[in-house]
Amino acid sequence: MTVTGRSYAILGVLFAALLFAASGFLWFSDRGGATVGGPFTLTDGTGKPVTDRDFRGKYMLVYFGYTHCPDVCPTTLSDIAAALKLMGPKAASLAPVFITVDPARDTPAVIAHYAAQFSPAITGLSGTPAEIEAVAAEYHVYYAKHPKTEAELDYSVDHSSVLYLMGPDGGFVAPIPANSSSKELAAALGRAMR
Repeated sequence: MTVTGRSYAILGVLFAALLFAASGFLWFSDRGGATVGGPFTLTDGTGKPVTDRDFRGKYMLVYFGYTHCPDVCPTTLSDIAAALKLMGPKAASLAPVFITVDPARDTPAVIAHYAAQFSPAITGLSGTPAEIEAVAAEYHVYYAKHPKTEAELDYSVDHSSVLYLMGPDGGFVAPIPANSSSKELAAALGRAMR
């Protein structure tokens, strides 16, 4: 490849990265005037109502998924648990929250037990279908139920897979790819949590 060809290739890569960053910024910072995150009321494993305001004063790492998820959710929760250990004392200022997109199967007790299997620091939350729909809309989360058979409870749920870092004031800080390794996740959180 010539110097000119290499220059065009580098410019192309830089342009693609710039487009990706700009589109991500626009998607996460403003979607028709709405920002990422917002008020919610869900239920924890003890049946107690939990709101977004209960996490004020800490960073909140929000992830949407479900307990019957075959791969992405358990991998992401394992990486979150490992990242918490890698973060050391800084992990005390982070509240990881796992919100179900499958409230029919993931009762508050089920989601709380599932989340705790990865780390007792991860709070599992559920709610009514309307409450889950509302919080998913606040975070711009896509999810859709796909039956595998005629049986009512035999289905999968497609869902977006992004970690949302919210600040101590409840404001959106940054998206973090859910496919980050525990080391990458710990490093990204360390940089974002100032």
